Amino acid sequence: MPRKGMRCLFFSSKTTSSSSPIGLSSPKRTLSGLVMERTLETAESMIMKWNPDTSSFAKVTSLFYENRREARDFIKCVNDLQKAMHLLVTEDSSSEKLVRAQNLMQIAMERLQKEFYQILSMNRAHLDPESVSARSSISLASTRSSSSDYEDDDGHEDEIRTAGESISEVEDVSTIVMADLRLIAECMISSGYGKECVKIYNIIRKSIVDEGIYRLGVERVSSSQIHKMDWEVLEIRIKSWLNAVKIAMKTLFNGEKILCDHVFASSDSIRESCFTEISKEGATLLFGFPEIVAKSSKKSPEKMFRALDMYTAISQHWPEIESIFAFESTSAVRSQAVASLIKLGESVRTMLTEFESTILKDASKSRVSGGGIHPLTIQVMNYFSLLADYSNVLADILEDSPQPAKSSLPESYFDISDSDDSPLPAISFRFAWLILVLLCKLDSKAKHYKDVCLSYIFLANNLQHVITRVRTSNLKYLLGDDWISKHEVKVKQFAANYERLGWDHVIKSVPENPTAEMSPEEVKECFRRFNAVFEQACRKQSVCVVPDSKLRDDIKVSIARKLMPVYLEFYNNQRLALGSERNLAISVRFTPDDIGHYLSDLFFGTAVSGGSSSSSSASSHSRPSRSH
Repeated sequence: MPRKGMRCLFFSSKTTSSSSPIGLSSPKRTLSGLVMERTLETAESMIMKWNPDTSSFAKVTSLFYENRREARDFIKCVNDLQKAMHLLVTEDSSSEKLVRAQNLMQIAMERLQKEFYQILSMNRAHLDPESVSARSSISLASTRSSSSDYEDDDGHEDEIRTAGESISEVEDVSTIVMADLRLIAECMISSGYGKECVKIYNIIRKSIVDEGIYRLGVERVSSSQIHKMDWEVLEIRIKSWLNAVKIAMKTLFNGEKILCDHVFASSDSIRESCFTEISKEGATLLFGFPEIVAKSSKKSPEKMFRALDMYTAISQHWPEIESIFAFESTSAVRSQAVASLIKLGESVRTMLTEFESTILKDASKSRVSGGGIHPLTIQVMNYFSLLADYSNVLADILEDSPQPAKSSLPESYFDISDSDDSPLPAISFRFAWLILVLLCKLDSKAKHYKDVCLSYIFLANNLQHVITRVRTSNLKYLLGDDWISKHEVKVKQFAANYERLGWDHVIKSVPENPTAEMSPEEVKECFRRFNAVFEQACRKQSVCVVPDSKLRDDIKVSIARKLMPVYLEFYNNQRLALGSERNLAISVRFTPDDIGHYLSDLFFGTAVSGGSSSSSSASSHSRPSRSH
């Protein structure tokens, strides 16, 4: 008897419009009956041979593993049996032949369920997502034919052989296994047993996806767990996730999509429902992690780079996410990925604002020795240089964010062109603003120097460092050459102010007309005055340090060009007035060559004893201030 719930989907009864006279039968009906009987006998012989309830051999042997040719004959018999049942139900829906055929179909389906399960279970290595995703479209196409194509055994073997020539041995096995799974699935679905086939497939393949996600280090975590987690531990989890998302998109989900599309190629609805059931939970878990981190972890500038890494990972894989999870039933996966992008973007904007606040709140009043580069400058520019490496991602994040208000600052503070007609990209404006915040903070720190000369050296050094970091990083593409040129002019202005305050009085100590006739006493007085102011200047300026070699040389050359010619002319014209060598040695402490040597030793921070004292001339000038 057929089992309860026997598939009768294709076997609804139909009343005939006429009936043959009792005792008579047409030649057509007799021929049809003979064909039907032969079909049933052939099917019964094949199906009962592989019935595990009647054959111990069939109970322990796999049909597709033992004899693949016979396996295809088995499928052909089932397909022929199904056609025969269609014909029987149109002739007599209560005939014994139909009952017999239904019983045979049930046995065949139970056999195919077992084969389907065994193939999936025993070939996990050949059906792992990495192997499947690596398969070429050619190898897939070689097996993409309907079940009717398998009636041509030789042709099917040729297709498998052709595919095997272009792929590795393992992939060749995968091709055969995938072809067998598709053959069984199409047979079961067309026979009304798709539900049983799908159930087996989903259970086995979902366990593989879930195991893959777990092995990649992705686990379900709560917001409270993330909030309590030490940053070192959380950073390890984020690094693990970054690796996981690459592998998951390239192999795990991509491989499952390829396998599912191939096995259930005959039914779009089954393909969609199977892949959704298999992958939705794991994918949602994977793409939900960044959102939880963004919402729950403590915000601090040093954590921004990991947030940007996660944002980059999702953005870079977005085409694959849209392609693999294109079904309406997997829209939750796409929505989760978008939600993570939104939360990560919000987190990055918050951390940028907090970093700006950190610069503004820096209240250290300690002076850097010699007017050198302040640690804040180094730290901030290192940070900005690294951020610039994420310029594409940041451009996306900052695109719709409001720009800082200009109204509180003079227009001249903004050293980058911006107009309503050609507005700057938000990311360029934001970096220009953040650097401006740094430079303004450095202005205030320059005022902590008692020596105004050191203040200008400090400003020149720090702005030069900023420019150097901009030139040698992706910041140069964001800020542009015009920004760099304008700030280089400011460095020269700071250096010029330093020279004016630190060396003008030395230059002016040389007579305006070095060739004018002078008495020996006047010459001696001029040399004594120059000796005193030059020595004092060298002692005082020897504490200054200029780390940038080009800036250091530029300042030295500029001072030498102003001082050396006038002193050399005075020296050559007036030294003879001193008479003896003894008088010359007493009055002239510095030859022109000595002047050059002393200048060349400046700006290395090698202070002479007493060099920290301030000259009255320098201290009498007002404090320097940036003119942006």
